[in-house]
Amino acid sequence: MDRARRQAYLEALGVRAWVRRDRAASPEVVEPAEDLESGMVTPGGPPSAPAGGGFPADMLRAALRGDAPVAPIEAPAEMPRDEPGAVAAPQALSSGGAAGGDPSDLDWPALADMVAGCRACELHRSRTRTVFGTGAQDAELMIVGEAPGADEDRLGEPFVGRAGQLLGAMLHAVGLTRQQVYISNILKCRPPGNRNPSAEEAAACQGYLDRQIALVQPSLILSVGAISAHNLLATDLPVGKLRGRLHRHPRGVPVVVTYHPAYLLRRPEEKAKSWADLQQVARALRG
Repeated sequence: MDRARRQAYLEALGVRAWVRRDRAASPEVVEPAEDLESGMVTPGGPPSAPAGGGFPADMLRAALRGDAPVAPIEAPAEMPRDEPGAVAAPQALSSGGAAGGDPSDLDWPALADMVAGCRACELHRSRTRTVFGTGAQDAELMIVGEAPGADEDRLGEPFVGRAGQLLGAMLHAVGLTRQQVYISNILKCRPPGNRNPSAEEAAACQGYLDRQIALVQPSLILSVGAISAHNLLATDLPVGKLRGRLHRHPRGVPVVVTYHPAYLLRRPEEKAKSWADLQQVARALRG
């Protein structure tokens, strides 16, 4: 990606790029700050003033090889009340199917057909379309969101509204496209009024997502938002405590947690943190 285009994406994300003093006279040379010793990317400031948090890219690369420790998760007794998008975490994840059928041995067409006809919970009564997933079915990176919104319900595709546009800009900013990753959600149907999914609704869709993960066989999962993280990792910790550490899905896939693009639209001051997370993911995938 040329520098001018990269800068345009960074400006759209609200991320201030750091220009080295010895290059300040050349306006087209713009790059995020990077602490080369720690591998910590710090958007919006020089290496001496880290702002975005994160973890060294070498640690993530090691996790992709399967030879790095993964931080254990200790769930608090109660979910913090100020955490956006919070939902009670499931007791455990399983590889079993959703109510009404077992998707655990289905191929892509059969799985898509099962989701399209699903009536495992009451959400089928209010949906316009199911939202299955999109992207490369053999992608290295799988992005798991929370639940479809109004635009997704209308079009039958995940992340197509304002939050989806921001996600697309973030991916482009690190040299990725929607066609190179696989994008899905915890829920395949939109909850009325865009409310948070219930634990029962998430459980009804769990087998579908688990089968998608098994079919894609991603090298890494990027979990965006609290509901996604809570259901993928069976925890109730807030995103702020989950990001910046490596986790592992029950299938053994490394998981990185970051904020949901819809949350970033409401809290643009948090964009630098998600930008740091995504940069580390992209660097690790490139090896």
